[in-house]
Amino acid sequence: MQITAGELSKLLNGTIEGDANVKIHTVAKIEEGITGALSFLANPKYEPYIYETGSSAVLVNNDFKPSQPVKTTLIRVENAYSSFTFLLEKFGNPSHQLKGIEPGSIISEKAKIGNDVYIGGLSYISDNSEIGDNSIIYPQVFIGIGSKIGKNCILYPGVKIYHDCVIGDNCIIHGGTIIGSDGFGFAPQADRSYKKIPQTGNVIIENDVEIGANCTVDRATMGSTIIKQGAKLDNLVQIAHNAELGRHSVMASQSGIAGSGKVGNYVVIGGQVGVGGHIEVADGTQIGGQSGINASIKDPDKKWFGTPAIEYRDSMRALAIHRKLPELLKRIETLEKTLKEK
Repeated sequence: MQITAGELSKLLNGTIEGDANVKIHTVAKIEEGITGALSFLANPKYEPYIYETGSSAVLVNNDFKPSQPVKTTLIRVENAYSSFTFLLEKFGNPSHQLKGIEPGSIISEKAKIGNDVYIGGLSYISDNSEIGDNSIIYPQVFIGIGSKIGKNCILYPGVKIYHDCVIGDNCIIHGGTIIGSDGFGFAPQADRSYKKIPQTGNVIIENDVEIGANCTVDRATMGSTIIKQGAKLDNLVQIAHNAELGRHSVMASQSGIAGSGKVGNYVVIGGQVGVGGHIEVADGTQIGGQSGINASIKDPDKKWFGTPAIEYRDSMRALAIHRKLPELLKRIETLEKTLKEK
């Protein structure tokens, strides 16, 4: 891609300060800028770099006021971060324009394939499955019987979609992730062994969801495990059977929701957080990393931390006291010694 700063500005409904004819052919961090690169400034702590960057143009917010002369061309937009993201989506990955069916892929005659779909070699598309228009199925993807993939989806190499699962439009699933594996359901027997409970449900992933690499989303015992619209999962996340993750909620790496856990909308879950089974988490909740949620959170829009998790401010006070425990113990021992001497 090669485009002038002026053309970029028109594309983004921005305004130019500097050379509108300077040519852009790549992107770069503002601190690593080179000639021909476009960078962006959204975080004020990176402002010093804008005065020395080698980038030919920089996206800035409309309200940005430089404190010294700027040598690079500025493109002022309403939101520099969002505009930069838009450009990366539009121009950043030419492989997303792939179309056609590669040799070596196996596609059932009973499968329904939409328009302008790409299916990579060694992929397997089962009976009665569906793939929507403009979706990209990379090599070595498996799509099970009766599963449905929506429009404009991207399934990266090695993704496995078991039978009867439903993936909405505009979803991205990264390599190694498995959707629809059996839930962890076993009935204890009198002899202390376990008997497998058939997992007869499915997984429903709504529109605009992104799931990282090596995640697992288990099918429901009955009914559906559901990931709702706009949710985002980091790598190495586990969603158990019959769990629900609400709209536009996010989960960081190595976190998990146990069976029948219900997480609300706009929830932020940090890394290595465990949400217990049959627990509900209210809308807008924020949970700090390595926390354990062993009871339902009913009040919305609060922060929690610790194991078991308590409200964030209380947890910080508790940690402050915890740090002083060695000193307090020493004082107690000194007092005890003094009392014994008396």
